[in-house]
Parts: sequence; C-alpha cells; structure tokens
Amino acid sequence: MPPLPFPAASALVGVLLDRLLGEPRRWHPLVGFGRLADAAERVFRAGAPGHAIGNRLRGLAAWSVIVVPCVVLAAWFAHPLLDALLLWLALGGRSLGEHARAVATPLAAGDLANLEIAREQVGRIVSRDTTQLDASGVATAAVESVLENGNDAVFGALFWFFVAGGAGAVLYRLANTLDAMWGYKDARRIHFGWAAARLDDVLNYVPARLTALTYALLGNTQNALACWRAQASAWSSPNAGPVMAAGAGALKVGVGGTAIYHGRDEQRPALGRGPAPCAADIPRAVALVERGQWLWLALFVLWSFARA
Repeated sequence: MPPLPFPAASALVGVLLDRLLGEPRRWHPLVGFGRLADAAERVFRAGAPGHAIGNRLRGLAAWSVIVVPCVVLAAWFAHPLLDALLLWLALGGRSLGEHARAVATPLAAGDLANLEIAREQVGRIVSRDTTQLDASGVATAAVESVLENGNDAVFGALFWFFVAGGAGAVLYRLANTLDAMWGYKDARRIHFGWAAARLDDVLNYVPARLTALTYALLGNTQNALACWRAQASAWSSPNAGPVMAAGAGALKVGVGGTAIYHGRDEQRPALGRGPAPCAADIPRAVALVERGQWLWLALFVLWSFARA
C-alpha cells in the first residue's frame, strides 16, 4: 500500500490530536488572539455605534490587520507537521462533546438538583438565559448548540483545511472567533462588527451546506432534507438555518421556539420535525457530528490517494 499523502496525513494527525488531547488547557493561541482582538477594537472602533460606514470600514481594517498576517505566516511556513498542529488548534470536536455530555449527564438524572447543574452547564455553551429552562428547554438548547457548533468547531475548519491546508484552517478559525467577538448587533458593535459577521458568513456558506448534507446522509435523510428545504430560510442566519434544520430533521426532533436573550423573549422559527429533545438526544447529536467528521476524513483520504 502506498504511503498516505501528506495533506491527508496532516488531516488525520490533526483530528487525532483533537480527539486525544482536546483543546489546550493552558496557553491556547486563541486566548492570546482574543486579547489582540480586544486591543484592536479599542484602537480602531470610533464610537458606539459610531458612523455606519466609517465604523464598518474600521472593522474591516481591524479584521485585516490581525487576521491576514497570521494566515500569511501559516502559508509561508507551511509544513505537514505544522499544518497538523494548526488543524488541531482550529478544531473543537472533543471540547464540543465534553460540554454536551456535561449537560446530558445531570439532565438524565431527572431530579431538580441535577436540573440546576444542567442549566448551569448549558449556559456555558449558549448565549441565551438558561436559569428558568425546564428539562426540555435545556435539552433543546444543548442540541441546537451541538448542531450549530458542529459546523463552527469541526466541519468548517476541516473544509478550509482541505482547501488551503493549515493556512485555511487558521483563516477560518480566526474569522469565526472574530464573528463571535464582534458580530453582535448591539450598540457597541452593530457597525464595527459588520465586516467580521459578513466575512464569517462568506467563509461558512459552503461548509454549512455540506454540514447540512452530512447530517442528512447520516440521520433520517428524508426528514432532514424536507426540513432543510422548508425551514432553513426562516432562520435569521443564512448558514445556521440549513445546518440546524437538517440536523434536527436528521435526529427527528423539533427545536427553535421561544428563547430569552438579555432579558427579552425572542420567538424563533421552529426547525426540525418531531418531539422536543430530551436528555438522550444530546449524545445522539454529538454522535451525528462525530460520525460526520470521520466520514469527511475518510473521503479526504480517498481523494488524496486518487489525486496522488
């Protein structure tokens, strides 16, 4: 059997490092990048919200100043081992599973004390208010987070690694991080974060639809495709809509509905088709993401052999 081509070998090593080690507990480069992003915002943003066009251009400039050099360096020093390490740092598959299981385990116990623990744990992975959620609400929030972050923490990074190696993974992860930091539509960042949000949408357009297709293929395909077609466009995010609609359909559960953000009820479109999620559906969502990750990796290995 011929040796594994370098791009596929780097991808395999990066995924295995994530599965074995997870995210670094200390000295994670993204922590330092987050501090750099905060400093860049203080330097570049003018007012809150400031001038609509001016702060959008300032946000684009800030994004370029802190992202482009990192991507250029990753491309300049490209090496199979470095690429593997960069993919490992860009992935968050193991961390996603750990956070989800930390919700599912106490929730499955079924008593009030453990429900409080589950509320606290799900509050670590979603931005909504979780203090008043019942068991079904906790499970729904967790399943939604796993499905959406399956794209953000796994498939998006893999896609851009397959396209452009370690530099692609760096570009995706840093853009996704800035969207999470600057992409809010609050008074402070509605203009300044516009470029970060739009660039993340562009980078996620293809990966999100491939993620939705992956969920459909590995779950209840007919239900997933039907939900994707009928429901995705109603969701506020053009990329999260297909991912979550197809994912919920694949699991045969219903998500969406009312959620509390910053003290206000927000009515979100219903996605999926089936009963509301329960504790047992959280590990099912994690398994769907993990099976998809191995499928993508296997297809990339086969493509690398065929190309070689």
